[in-house]
Amino acid sequence: MYRYNAYISKQLIHSTLLITFSLTSIVWLTQALRFIDFIVNQGVSITMFLTLTTLLVPSLLFMILPPAFFCAVLFSYNKLKVDSELVVMQAAGLSNWKLARPALQVGAVVMTLCYFIAFYLQPVSYAKFKDMQIFLRNNYVSILLQEGVFSTPVAGLTVFIRERDKDNILHGILVHDSRTAGSSVTMMAEEGELVQTPQGPRFFMKNGNRQEIKDGRLSFLNFASYTLDISLYTDTMNARYKEPQEMYLNDLFAPDSTVLEAEAKRRWAEGNQRLIWPGYTICLTLVALSVLVSGQFNRRGHWQKLVIACVITAVLLFASVGLRGAMSINPVMTVVAWLNLIVPAVAAAWVINGGAVPNLRRLVRANP
Repeated sequence: MYRYNAYISKQLIHSTLLITFSLTSIVWLTQALRFIDFIVNQGVSITMFLTLTTLLVPSLLFMILPPAFFCAVLFSYNKLKVDSELVVMQAAGLSNWKLARPALQVGAVVMTLCYFIAFYLQPVSYAKFKDMQIFLRNNYVSILLQEGVFSTPVAGLTVFIRERDKDNILHGILVHDSRTAGSSVTMMAEEGELVQTPQGPRFFMKNGNRQEIKDGRLSFLNFASYTLDISLYTDTMNARYKEPQEMYLNDLFAPDSTVLEAEAKRRWAEGNQRLIWPGYTICLTLVALSVLVSGQFNRRGHWQKLVIACVITAVLLFASVGLRGAMSINPVMTVVAWLNLIVPAVAAAWVINGGAVPNLRRLVRANP
């Protein structure tokens, strides 16, 4: 690899890593705050919390890498232009395409990484994320029964636990169920625990009483032990529905007569989005290069071109996100989604080529 190629590629790699890490950290933090309640109020360990939120990283990287690489190209080539390094390279006889080649080479690597995430890493990580999320939400000891808090897991049901010891034995239990119209049940017990049975989860209480008010009459029952069926309070016994984000590409496009038409359209949109989005790595790279390696050098700056490139990129990315929703409603919009990727890339290549149609054979055989 020639020195100028290695020099530009090195700057692009450093900038891409820095920008990607920064953006991913910010977005990850905002997503992680949604689950902070698992630690604060529901007794989940830090390790499990970090595992849960880390499973979101592949999905975040998939969305962040194309715009992050665009920012890296814009920053690196703008710095080269401001320092007159691009001008020197052009004066030495390097064409626009030779100057653009390092960005396209690194962009191809980034795009390949995006496709790896889309085809394998995202479905695997997102499926594990959903499994762990549902497990935590349905773990009664840590979620339904919060120590020292009046919890209302469903409307009309209130549960209070005074304390929970290290063996997960619950002390000072109060359960109030007013979900049935005209009937109100209150149960109090000295201690209890949650147990899993083949029939579902059961709340086993000891040394307490059960009070029920029905039709204005009060019935009172003291008990040494009492088992409360709480399987009606959760959907853990039901099979979890698989979302499109956790399906592989071949599953998304495979015909399935068992799903509704709306779900089939969602899968179609998700599959096409996974094919289209990584392509924006090269598309946005061409957009950035079209404003930085083409045209005349201006000592007064070229901030107007940078603004135009950023505006075009923002429009393309927002349009792509919007078209994903449109594809899930009307699959015909898939054509528009692909054109939103291909047309700007071709137009940017035309600008880089000096306003002429690129000679692909010449580009392939071009020597540095």
